[in-house]
Parts: sequence; C-alpha cells; structure tokens
Amino acid sequence: MVQKSVLAIAAHPDDIEFLMAGTLMLLRDAGYEIHYLNIASGCCGSMVLPRDEIAAVRRREAQAACDSIGAVHHESLCDDLEIFYDKPLLAKVASVVRAVAPEILLTHSPSDYMEDHTNACRLAVTAAFTRGMPNYPVQPERPIVKQKVTVYHAQPYSNRDPLRQLVWPEWFVDTSSAVEQKVQMLACHVSQKEWLDETQGVDSYLQALRDADREVGRMSGVYEFAEGWRRHLHAGFCGPDDDPLAVALKDFIHPRDGR
Repeated sequence: MVQKSVLAIAAHPDDIEFLMAGTLMLLRDAGYEIHYLNIASGCCGSMVLPRDEIAAVRRREAQAACDSIGAVHHESLCDDLEIFYDKPLLAKVASVVRAVAPEILLTHSPSDYMEDHTNACRLAVTAAFTRGMPNYPVQPERPIVKQKVTVYHAQPYSNRDPLRQLVWPEWFVDTSSAVEQKVQMLACHVSQKEWLDETQGVDSYLQALRDADREVGRMSGVYEFAEGWRRHLHAGFCGPDDDPLAVALKDFIHPRDGR
C-alpha cells in the first residue's frame, strides 16, 4: 500500500512553523509522509548579512526544523520578494507537486499581509491544478499524477486579512499537544529573532507563535491552542465531499460552530 503524503507550501523559511507545523505533525502521526517547501530562500531576512550568506543560513535553519519532525525538505525555488505568479516559477512549483503527488496540500491564505504569501498561495493552487495535465510542461520534467488532492488554506499572518479583518477558519485543528514542538522548530530559525525584532516589532518570535495559536484556540471555543484551515473549492482537484484532513484528524479537529 502506497503511503499517503501531504505537502506544505509556504513563502519563506519559518512560515510553515508559524502557520502549519502543528497540523503537519498530527498528519505524520496519522500515517502521512510529510513534505516541506519554502518557495523563497529567505535572502532578505537580515540587516547585516549579505544575500547569499543569509540565504545559506536560513536554508540550514529550515533543514534543521524540517528534520526535527521527520519531514522531507524541498529546496527553495527563488529569492525573497521574487515570488511572482509567472510561468517559470509555476513550472518549478508544479514539478514539486508532481514529485510528491500529495493527497493533502497545505498553503497560505488567498489573502494575506504581504504579496509573497498571496502569490505563494496562487502558485500552489495552480500547481496542484496542473498535476494531471500532460501538455503543461514542468521544470524539471516529471510525469503527470492522477492522485486527487484537497487544498487547504492556513490562517493569514496575525489571523487577519490585509484590511485588518479577523479571518474565521472552517476547521480548527487542536495544536495544544504540538505547540511547544512548533516553538522548538521555530527556534531553529535563530537568524530571525533579531530580524523580526528590528523590522516588525516582534519582541519574541517564539511567543508570537504561541499567541497566534492561542487566539485561534479561543476562536474555536474548544481548544487552548489551534491552527485554522479553510478548504479550497473541489473543482479540478478532488471530489465534492473529499475532506481528508477532517478524516485523518478526526480526534483533533472541530468545525466552526454554525458553519
């Protein structure tokens, strides 16, 4: 029997840790092979190191975080603020999707505070859509896959859209048992503490992760800490009733009341 897989696609090193890692770990425990792709290299994430040097540092940090949960690490495909919805980059993201053939794809919210996140979401969704199209060329070349895929969108950063409105998930995943391992993963990204303190006023990036999961937990009305997910429309991806996240995590997931 072929092991099912899940692919998390995010913009930068540390985005998966903030938004998706708890769900990834629970899916791993449910028997899924877990995969980890940061589209951008993190090359702009320093006030002191040059681009190539900080990119190499952030790659090592991401690899360490990925290894700590037994995920398969996929190399970044471009530099920061170069995540554009264009043909060359889409062909690369689509190639990764074909290589993994995920049943579940986790990615950013369709609307988020910065364009790298929003464009990473668009690329991930289209890459999944093209997985079975033999006339769509990917780079590097890979055969098409017929695996159905269900796409789920994480909460936007700070749980709010670019117009400051609170975003409510469709599903809440209980990360109470995983939040401290999420913190340990994020702590692998040592280079980002000073960067976030200086550029975004984040006094503690580790506490910011706890605070974000705690807010989603309060929204759930059930869990102390949680990650939130919205399911993408099925058309072109999977069956109308397919919801593998809810099935796999049935003991750790709760719907939004009254949805």
